[in-house]
Amino acid sequence: MIFDDLILAAKGVHAPRRISENVEVGGVAAALLSVSGKIYTGICLDVPCGIGFCAEHAAIAAMVTAGESKIIRAVAIDHNGAIPPCGRCREFMSQIHKDNIHAEIMIADNKVVKLSELLPHRWDE
Repeated sequence: MIFDDLILAAKGVHAPRRISENVEVGGVAAALLSVSGKIYTGICLDVPCGIGFCAEHAAIAAMVTAGESKIIRAVAIDHNGAIPPCGRCREFMSQIHKDNIHAEIMIADNKVVKLSELLPHRWDE
């Protein structure tokens, strides 16, 4: 498995919908492959006051809840396909485990880079 299983897992939870007057969820879905080989998924929660969170954050929370923190590969998708993680997600992934900087991140359909390429000139080096 390179990214096919991750894309399928993300598509399995990608279900954009409004859950209340002010909250939309599922417009972006993410899937992470951990060092154990387990796939964790999550969806975004968009709220008007900025306290929502990204799909990658939800997937990382599921992974950490299960006792893991090392990411091997990650992908996020929206209705157009694979998308790069936002800056907040990039930094979050890098801080959850020091080796995550080497994780492979799909930033577009058929385009993969290391997390380190998305975080040049790190503040903590």
